[in-house]
Amino acid sequence: MADDNFDVVIIGGGPGGYNAAVRAGQLGLKTAIVESRGVLGGTCLNVGCMPSKALLHASELFEAAGHEFSTIGIDVPAPKLNLVQMMKAKQDSVTALTKGVEFLMKKNKVTYYAGFGKIAGPGKVVVAGNDGSTSNLTTKNIVIATGSEPTPLPGVDVDQKQIVDSTGALSLSAVPKSLVVVGAGIIGLELGSVWRRLGAQVTVVEFLDRITPGMDTETATAFQKTLTKQGFTFKLGTKVTSAKTGVKGVELTLEPAAGGAQEKLSADVVLVAIGRRPFTKGLGLESVGVTPDQRGFIPTNHFKTAAPGVWAIGDVILGPMLAHKAEEDAVACIELIAGKAGHVDYNLVPSVVYTSPEVAWVGQTEEQVKASGVAYKTGKFPFMANSRAKINHETEGFVKFIADAKTDKVLGVHMMGPQVGEMIGEACVLMAFGGASEDLARTCHPHPTRSEAVRQAAMGVENWTMQM
Repeated sequence: MADDNFDVVIIGGGPGGYNAAVRAGQLGLKTAIVESRGVLGGTCLNVGCMPSKALLHASELFEAAGHEFSTIGIDVPAPKLNLVQMMKAKQDSVTALTKGVEFLMKKNKVTYYAGFGKIAGPGKVVVAGNDGSTSNLTTKNIVIATGSEPTPLPGVDVDQKQIVDSTGALSLSAVPKSLVVVGAGIIGLELGSVWRRLGAQVTVVEFLDRITPGMDTETATAFQKTLTKQGFTFKLGTKVTSAKTGVKGVELTLEPAAGGAQEKLSADVVLVAIGRRPFTKGLGLESVGVTPDQRGFIPTNHFKTAAPGVWAIGDVILGPMLAHKAEEDAVACIELIAGKAGHVDYNLVPSVVYTSPEVAWVGQTEEQVKASGVAYKTGKFPFMANSRAKINHETEGFVKFIADAKTDKVLGVHMMGPQVGEMIGEACVLMAFGGASEDLARTCHPHPTRSEAVRQAAMGVENWTMQM
């Protein structure tokens, strides 16, 4: 039995939890972090954002070597996939990142407990250590940062072999000849892209009549066309009612979302990617009178739960279920605990789909602005007209600005194209300062760069685009 007293105990070591710990350490709070996985970093570093980006990058290079190198004068033998080495490289990168997080804990004098943390009453956390030990922690503040888990699909049992969730899809032992992705959200399309590039025939089944809900409709429509050209097959407005595994693969039963005749669809592997749900099981929330809502989210008011001294951040509370949103929650929550003025503007949390081309956006969609009744203008510029994108043979996509027609304040920016995930930050900064499209349009950008497309789209709001 180990006992200790802290100013803050954080349950969960993902991007929300470990960034909360870092900020608490910086502000001089005696801090502990509890993580049951045995390594820090949460879903994002271990089985989410980072390993998926490793495979996206590797698969992009594999596809480029097989199809694009020769067009620019690089003649190489047909590339041969070494999936074992690709997975090893992915894991080596993940291990380096998680060790880096452990270093940050030591640097900021945060005590790390490897085990499952459970609230045992006001100011009390019991840690069932992975080594069999038990630690009783007392604290002034508890921060719940336990993240989320894949949402299960009724009638479809995940075995992580033939039917996988996002975790299993990151570690397949062989490239399936056919892959069905259930769910046309960001996770499904990213992982579907990985396996399509490596040789799988990919079919996406989506309950809604469109892909990527929440994305600007014009952008989503263009994105779907691009993915279709790459080889994706989409079955929209369709639901999966059951799945049967066998020696020859998986047989899915489908039917129209609006009702109708059933059909069968077979695949070697099925990826269930219909979303994520908050992880709050076994945390002892009842011991402090905290009750999640019907969807599993913990109700909060500026990160405060119904229980004094108990806070919640990241995927367990409302808002975008994104690692960088959890980081913002973390900083704001700890600053409030320390008596500072923590705040997060959820209208300025960007989203990125790391396919090729990438899709990125921040602020309101055109549909949302239209529904609000605000008069608006748009500016749009295609990468086909951007000199750097054209030289690099990366001309798919565009940048779109939406601005208030009276004030020119930027309300939303939507991009599809090469490396737009790196460029959306410019729009975030502009909007954070309440900037106008003209502010960006009159800011010099280096030439030749893809970022010039952002400036040209901003110019387009007032109809003075100069490069087309």
